[in-house]
Amino acid sequence: MNFEEKLNKGFELLQEKDIDYALDVARELQKEYPESHEAFYLEALVMQQLNQFDHSQKAIEKALELTSEENAAYYNLRGNIRMQLEKLDEAEEDFDKAIEVNDSSAAHRNKVLLMLMTDRGQDAIPYLINRIKNDPKDAENWILMGDMIQKGGQPDKARTYYEQALKIDPDNEYAQRQLEEE
Repeated sequence: MNFEEKLNKGFELLQEKDIDYALDVARELQKEYPESHEAFYLEALVMQQLNQFDHSQKAIEKALELTSEENAAYYNLRGNIRMQLEKLDEAEEDFDKAIEVNDSSAAHRNKVLLMLMTDRGQDAIPYLINRIKNDPKDAENWILMGDMIQKGGQPDKARTYYEQALKIDPDNEYAQRQLEEE
C-alpha cells in the first residue's frame, strides 16, 4: 500500500472505531514518512477519541508544524482539544483561525459551544442566527439552535428547527431522535 492508501485505511479504521489499529497505522506512517503532517493529524484524532488530550495536542502541534499551508481542520481539532483541556481563550483563537482560513462550519459551531461554556449565551444566539442566515443549507446550525432553544424550555419552537434540519438532511438521525422524544 502506498501512503495515501495507508492513510485512508487509518481514517476508515478510526471511523469504524478500530482505534488501536488506526493508531498503529498513524505510527507506522510517521516512521515511514516522518515529514507527513497527515500521519500526526490521524494520531491526534485517535488520541482525542481515547480522551488522551495531552497526547492529542502534541500530535496536532506536530501536524501544524509540518504542514506548509494553513489547514482549518487542524486548527479546529486543536481548538477542540484545548477546549477539553479548559484552555478556552486559546481554543477560541483556534476556532477563529479555522474560520478565517476557510469559513469552517464546524469551527463556527464550536465557537457557539464555547460561547455557551463561557457564559456568553447571549452572544451565541445572534451569532448562530447569523450563521443560519449565511448558510441556510447547513443542517447542523439548525440542530444546534434547536438544542439551545430546547434547553431554554421552548420545545415547540425547538421542534421547528429540528424539522428544518430534516428538510435539509432527511437522514439526520439526531434530529429525528429529537422529534421522536417529544
